[in-house]
Amino acid sequence: MFGQERDWETLSGTVENIIHRNKDDGYTVLELSSGGELYTAVGTELADVQEGEDVTLHGRFVTHANFGEQFRAEACEAHLPDSAAMIRRYLSAGALPYIGRALAGRIVDKFGAKTLEIIATDPQKLTQIKGITPQKANAISREFKRIYGVREAISSLAQYDLPASAAIALFRKYGPDTADIVSQNPFILCDPPVNRDFESADRIAQNMGFLYNDQVRVEAGLLFILRYNMQANGHTCLPRAKLCEVASGYLRVEPETVESTMEDMLVNEDLYLVEFDDKERVFVPEYMRAERYIADHLRRLIHWPAKNKYDVASLTKRAETVQGITYAPLQRTAIAMALGANALVLTGGPGTGKTTAINGMLTAFQQCGDRVALAAPTGRAAKRLSELTGRPAKTIHRLLEVDHSKRDEVRFVHDEHNPLKCDVIVIDEMSMVDVLLFESLLRALRPQCKVIMVGDEDQLPSVGAGNVLGSIIASDVVPTVRLRDIFRQAAQSLIVSNAHRIVLGQPPLPGRRDGDFFLMESDGEACRDLVCDLVCRRLPQYYGFHPLEDIEVLCPSKKGVVGTESLNAALQQRLNPPGPGRAQIAVREKILRVGDKVMQMRNNYDIPFTRPDGGEEGAGAFNGDMGVVVAVDARAGTVTVRSEDRLYVYTPDCVRELEPAYAITIHKSQGSEFGAVVIPVMNTPPMLLYRNLLYTGVTRAKTLCVLVGHKAEVAQMVASARSNKRFSCLSHLLKSGEEGGA
Repeated sequence: MFGQERDWETLSGTVENIIHRNKDDGYTVLELSSGGELYTAVGTELADVQEGEDVTLHGRFVTHANFGEQFRAEACEAHLPDSAAMIRRYLSAGALPYIGRALAGRIVDKFGAKTLEIIATDPQKLTQIKGITPQKANAISREFKRIYGVREAISSLAQYDLPASAAIALFRKYGPDTADIVSQNPFILCDPPVNRDFESADRIAQNMGFLYNDQVRVEAGLLFILRYNMQANGHTCLPRAKLCEVASGYLRVEPETVESTMEDMLVNEDLYLVEFDDKERVFVPEYMRAERYIADHLRRLIHWPAKNKYDVASLTKRAETVQGITYAPLQRTAIAMALGANALVLTGGPGTGKTTAINGMLTAFQQCGDRVALAAPTGRAAKRLSELTGRPAKTIHRLLEVDHSKRDEVRFVHDEHNPLKCDVIVIDEMSMVDVLLFESLLRALRPQCKVIMVGDEDQLPSVGAGNVLGSIIASDVVPTVRLRDIFRQAAQSLIVSNAHRIVLGQPPLPGRRDGDFFLMESDGEACRDLVCDLVCRRLPQYYGFHPLEDIEVLCPSKKGVVGTESLNAALQQRLNPPGPGRAQIAVREKILRVGDKVMQMRNNYDIPFTRPDGGEEGAGAFNGDMGVVVAVDARAGTVTVRSEDRLYVYTPDCVRELEPAYAITIHKSQGSEFGAVVIPVMNTPPMLLYRNLLYTGVTRAKTLCVLVGHKAEVAQMVASARSNKRFSCLSHLLKSGEEGGA
């Protein structure tokens, strides 16, 4: 880990030696000669630097715990070598294709100090050198222009405090005109691949002289407000009046300016509009497309003639024989409707028999020879579905397969042109599926593929935008079966009965000593200490739970004494303190250490993984994936995480996507199930005091649930029937039958 940092400095010199370079992310360790001294410099900004080049580095000297003093480069300006000797050394280092040491000597002997100018402006002269064909000459010139085009972009964009990684990503997208394009519209920095927040792009624009009411600025502000609400609040659209009001205040421009800009964007199809209930909703294109496609696809399925090959009564009877049970009336209805309809929603709370109904459907489909795919939004949910059904299940992402040939945008291998080979798909934990992912899944299905959506409508909606399950149920268009009755065996569990009490607005029962649910009163720092003691001592000692593998702390909030940030620090110190053999690395304000329980915080389709058993390698880590740190390379800045049957290697630019996961938010726990759950409820922010948040946390517990904190606050959550309302048009589009741009 890095020690004390010093002030920002500039270091100029000649690259003497490349010690290490990571081919995946460009992280480089090199030796730099400057003023008669030899310095070690490190960073991803040195990715294209070669031996013999003169460079100016901007960054800080740091003291590394293992390797001593290093210069951590945050920006790099490379200077073209200007003497024949330096050009010879530069080319000899292998900077350009096809040129090795001997050929570099012959080229420089021929062209001298003008060598690089010729490579850039008149590469065909290189064919005068034996061994260089016209094709090779052009390839050499292209690579030279690419390297120095990238460096020019890095140098030009450094004035905006953009890191080299962002400049390189922009250069890939926009090419040699990158700097000019940014100067004409600095708000492109808010878009992929840079994804800067609007405020920082706006500061750059103000420094360039952009006016507040400049149309480029107002357009970018509208898009930012819409996308922020999609990411932070889960909306797929916003009411036009609300958007105009918010944008006018946020951008500090007149409402008329916002309205006129919005009209132009609607005409140019940079925004879309849907009107119903006497209100207009405004969309960005991708969410309009997604909701319309979902609605169109589900309506087509519903109206598609159902197959007549199923003898429902016979198949249901045989499924009962295979499972050795007699189905309840609603379970029998669900199986019959799954066989008879092309689309179905199956919903119900814990203990109502969803798994039994699913297994009955699967048995019936198997008897008919139908090919069935099982999918869930997260790895944990897919694993649980597989365990409950005895059949293989995959995450939706892994089922669709990420197309890694398209590195600048996420695409899937399976789509309309390469559909999945299945006749039926069963999607579990449907409440977690957002509109963009569901659109991608439906696009990958054959036209007559049955879609069976299973989920609990009382749980929280997806982390991503939309409320797909809730909207489909509310439309009353797709056939839906609600399982309501709690089966006798499940009713003996206080976890199950209390979950249903919470849904009904009744406070949970406190539990008995020999039960599976407890409510423990506590306050202040004592509450945090009690949570830690339960995880580290009491539950392992009295119930045999493993503190890392079986127990999870689920918090309503990140902040506060019993928020995830505070509890992760406290639990890390108790369960995995610093010690010999526990390498660690500092990432922003947190420490990641060998042995730590961690979670991936966003979808990243490029993080590579291997399988310890020698199975197929691949790439992709997804929001909510959990694992354990098994290795830390402080010098290279990499962290290796074991998650399920995969080993992921996180490079320095990806490590920040990992968070300690001894305690996670209830939102992040969706789709997971844990042996024991501890939920602190104390000084919860008012906006998080609502029923389905508590319900979601309680239903994550498989064997034991402990609520710790204020009983009055628990009661307040139960009494609050409000849910986090999301603006969406999916239900309306399903009911109205409006055709869209699918």
